[in-house]
Amino acid sequence: MTLDRRSFIGAAAAGGATAALVPWFPAWAQPVSQGITDPIPTVSGTDISLRIARQTMRVDGKVSRAIGINGTVPAPLIRLREGQNVRLSVMNDLDEDSSIHWHGLLLPFQMDGVPGVSFPGIKPRTTYVYEFPVIQSGTYWYHSHSGLQEQLGHYGPIVIDPKGADPIASDREHVVVLSDHSQLSPEAIFRKLKVNPGHFNMQRQTLGGLLAGKDQPLKERLDWGKMRMDPTDIADVNGSTYTFLVNGYGPKDNWTALFRPGERVRLRIINASAMSIFNVRIPGLRLTIVQADGLNVRPVEVDEFQIAVAETYDVIVTPSDDRAYTLVAEANDRSGMGRATLAPRPGMTAEVPPLRDRPLANMKDMGMGDMDMSGGAAMGATSAECLPEHAKMGHCTPSGSAAATVPESMPGMDMSAAAAPAAGAMAGMDHGSMKMRDFSVAPQVDKNPGVQTISPMPMDRMGEPGQGLENVGHRVLTYHDLESLERNPDVRAADRSLDIHLTGNMERFMWSFDGMKMSDHHEPIPFLEGERVRINLINDSMMSHPIHLHGHFFELVTGKGDHAPRKHTVLVQPGGKASFDFTADAVGDWAFHCHLLYHMHAGMMRVVSVRPRGEAA
Repeated sequence: MTLDRRSFIGAAAAGGATAALVPWFPAWAQPVSQGITDPIPTVSGTDISLRIARQTMRVDGKVSRAIGINGTVPAPLIRLREGQNVRLSVMNDLDEDSSIHWHGLLLPFQMDGVPGVSFPGIKPRTTYVYEFPVIQSGTYWYHSHSGLQEQLGHYGPIVIDPKGADPIASDREHVVVLSDHSQLSPEAIFRKLKVNPGHFNMQRQTLGGLLAGKDQPLKERLDWGKMRMDPTDIADVNGSTYTFLVNGYGPKDNWTALFRPGERVRLRIINASAMSIFNVRIPGLRLTIVQADGLNVRPVEVDEFQIAVAETYDVIVTPSDDRAYTLVAEANDRSGMGRATLAPRPGMTAEVPPLRDRPLANMKDMGMGDMDMSGGAAMGATSAECLPEHAKMGHCTPSGSAAATVPESMPGMDMSAAAAPAAGAMAGMDHGSMKMRDFSVAPQVDKNPGVQTISPMPMDRMGEPGQGLENVGHRVLTYHDLESLERNPDVRAADRSLDIHLTGNMERFMWSFDGMKMSDHHEPIPFLEGERVRINLINDSMMSHPIHLHGHFFELVTGKGDHAPRKHTVLVQPGGKASFDFTADAVGDWAFHCHLLYHMHAGMMRVVSVRPRGEAA
């Protein structure tokens, strides 16, 4: 190949220009290191010592303040075996109280690690001993339940090997901890959210986007403006301040998991972030989901899955080629991504796909049912299972029915709008006829300024892949795809049902259950030992909420009968519903909260109290 002088100068100039622009590229698109293959340090045995302390961490070459355990972020992998007893001595070397919650582990409530609920916390310069039997296996994790320490790096993975043969066969495995990291202190992030909840949203619609046809039509945008709602408000804190980490490393650090071509590789993926919901894929590889929240599921093959904060998924991949693959953990608002490499040798990299277009909230996300372009409306829940009293009220759909029935009269809504073509999300709706704070459909919700909206027509959205994933051109996991590998331990019908509304005021960054914040010192939500209860979580906000119940697993109501998927955390989509059945089989007081750290800190947490039979109500 020959190159004349003019071409050489032009190429050099172009290369120089590109080099000059490199610092302005997003982290995931910048040049990467030769690949970091160090696994997370591991501790195991019956007696384990952990030390919580301040430290620094280096992310993509930048040094930040952090809180680690035994000098690492993430904290060490705790490897246990089902059937053993474990004694964990935790030294708090901070100048403030701390704690460790063993997320997803079934244990006595005094060992659960939630200050003010199950124990007093760990005072500075003191040691607290957690001791409990290990009665389960699977992928779990642990983290602080004190203040905002989790955001600073106080989290780590847990793997519990089964006491017998593992039904999931693999040739090697890698633990993959996803998280988010900011140079801002968590206290500064929270202050900014309280002053302006949209402070970190750099993806708002623009005139240029409108003219280019990328954003909502002007009429639709004005309608949203009248309601003081922003369709780009998908994540409260995002890539404008976060770097998204894989095992504590940024995209430029390029954490690398090794394999030999043809091996079955098990990836134990944990979302230990404070606020980030990730869409995970490995371009060029199919993903076989084999475990959800630590419990085995019947294998299901997908191309992508959404993992909420606090969820875990175990995935099998079988790369057959001698090449590298990129593991992509894209934030659900597509403001950035975590990036790692799966490769036969260190130093290899693969193409990193660009960020996809950011999603925009729609009618469903406002809790207004499924308004489509044809003018049809599928409103109400669409679950394949429902209690008889709900069916009578028109709140759920009998098995096999194609769509939910529109109630004859829906308070606060002009139902004539449903017959008009819905161009986008809002066309055909008379803003003056909509009552977005109609407490008649949620009488148990406390009427206060912390409740901005009540979803008029919430839908069961557990059969949907998540915001922005509806039309990506490949198969994305939904909760309806999950089916327990083993028969559920309790297959009784629910004795009763309980509606719990996920409430908030997005303009003031106020969050709660049924309009009641944890700080208001409300009585615990009571249950009797052994009773079977259906919980209907109704999201009255435009934000997704991963809801976690301590001390229990529950069965998602998705039509899978006695093989319903069992989880400890469920993501409730905006304006949607999610139902689960659970058996109150663990006596004690248990935390119940949104696992978005700043939502919980703002009040979206309650206590669930399971009382022994015979005890006075």
